[in-house]
Amino acid sequence: MCSFKMSTFNQRKQALSFKILAKCNKSKARASVMTLPHHEVNTPVFMPVGTQGTLKGLLPDQLENLNCQIILGNTYHLGTRPGAALIKKAGGLHKFMSWKRALLTDSGGFQMVSLLKLAEITEKGVKFQSPYNGSEVMLTPEHSIEIQNNIGADIVMQLDDVVRTTITGPRVEEAMHRTTRWLDRCLKAHKNPETQNIFPIVQGGLNFELRTQSALQLTKREVNGFAIGGLSGGESKDDFWKMVHLSTDILPEQKPRYLMGVGFAADLVVCCALGVDMFDCVFPTRTAVST
Repeated sequence: MCSFKMSTFNQRKQALSFKILAKCNKSKARASVMTLPHHEVNTPVFMPVGTQGTLKGLLPDQLENLNCQIILGNTYHLGTRPGAALIKKAGGLHKFMSWKRALLTDSGGFQMVSLLKLAEITEKGVKFQSPYNGSEVMLTPEHSIEIQNNIGADIVMQLDDVVRTTITGPRVEEAMHRTTRWLDRCLKAHKNPETQNIFPIVQGGLNFELRTQSALQLTKREVNGFAIGGLSGGESKDDFWKMVHLSTDILPEQKPRYLMGVGFAADLVVCCALGVDMFDCVFPTRTAVST
């Protein structure tokens, strides 16, 4: 059993402060508080996924009663329906969905994998065929950030080049380098640094060298937190945990670390011990809806 040693760090840049309250002396686990424009979030934290601005079957008041601190919305789906312009007109996603606490929006990059048959990836961005009406949509880093600026979430994600975890070869390296280039375009396009935080995403598949290079490159950017992406997609648990361990060893201790798409109980426990602060996954809400 871990005993905790008190240690604190303060970091205030733009729209986020992060304070480590206690650290485990047997692992990299820590208890922290992350202060965002709309809410103070205690970590480690699991973020339920409300793809289109709502968790199916639950009202905002019910989520608050469950002590939900932060939820996740999907930029691609929200930008398509109801559309970023309508959300902006409503005063942002918080007001649109009557949610007073923190929000995080992903970039739409994961749709490269989930809608791969409908997508074409180039240096410019991702060209989608909408699953709703078949229309063609080009999602660039700039457009992704524009949509997320209009949505108004506390944390916004860079557009990253996502490949399946089990893919090997030159495509993995291409995606890693492109993700870094797209981060710089996202940072340049970001219009609300005082109220919204861009998190870059570590990529590199299961390749130690590429993932190390990705993490090192991202830490050179002026950002308030980091995400670990491209994992939990069919690889072995051992490979998965090794990549998380490698990533958290490189990412700054004094900034929050978000592991994307992870929600199984055992993974949460192990990855907290590996130094992760934030998690999201569709599994809990999908399971609840179908049972």
